[in-house]
Amino acid sequence: MTTQLKGLLITTLGVLCVVPDALFIRLIDADAMTIAFWRSWLCGLVVLLALIIRYGRQTPQQFLAIGRWGVVYAFFAAVSALLFVTSVKLTTVANTTIIIASMPVFAALISWLVLGEKLSRRMFWTIALVFAGLLVIVYGTMIEDTHSSGASLTGDLAALAVSLCFAIALTAARKARAQSMVPAIPLAYIPCALLLLPFVDPLSIPPSQWLLIALHGGFFIALSSCLLALGPRYISSAEVALLILLESILAPLLAWVIVGEKASHWTLVGGSLVLCILCISNFLALRRRKTA
Repeated sequence: MTTQLKGLLITTLGVLCVVPDALFIRLIDADAMTIAFWRSWLCGLVVLLALIIRYGRQTPQQFLAIGRWGVVYAFFAAVSALLFVTSVKLTTVANTTIIIASMPVFAALISWLVLGEKLSRRMFWTIALVFAGLLVIVYGTMIEDTHSSGASLTGDLAALAVSLCFAIALTAARKARAQSMVPAIPLAYIPCALLLLPFVDPLSIPPSQWLLIALHGGFFIALSSCLLALGPRYISSAEVALLILLESILAPLLAWVIVGEKASHWTLVGGSLVLCILCISNFLALRRRKTA
């Protein structure tokens, strides 16, 4: 198996595992912070146990090896996890996932500011048109009836903050790409859960929904977090960004099929613009990379 194929398989599986994330949040009958606690605690604990099984006494060295950029990754990954749960609880799944699809744009801007990477003309127009699509979604949320549409401006802004925070995390991971960011996952999620503990009632979950809680944080989020942390080590960031767009397409479809949640016309228009521009931009980037 080639390195390219390995990276594509790892990243695709990671994206497919994160697709049901928003649906789980919608199905679990609990407040946002309680869900965030269990999501963070189970994910962090499962990945920590996996690291201990894999490395044994060498586990502490794995944590030390991530360096300061790994700490940056862990902090912003934890913040984005909290904001994601909040966003899904406050607005529609379609609004959340499509707004988060703007993450590659924020990553390009942050790389320009922090790493000094130049913005190409293609990336400049991509940023401008993606933000135009996001403005369409936000405008639709502002003028529509919140109760009928299920969307809210606060939820949309939380999704935008998720995109920004995780873009910072991805930039940190790219800066330290020689080192796996998997040990940063428990470093992000376990302290996050402990900080939330005084403010939530973890046992308030209905007995019938403990299986959903376990599958959500202990399997899907834990597995997707590890795979998405490993994928960028084998393929380019443009290819990773293109694959991550699958979530923005599949997650709203899953929410529509399972819970009957439909996207508004404004979200469909703005979202179509965002996804089309990002797909075209990534396609052009990949073609240029192959011909170079």
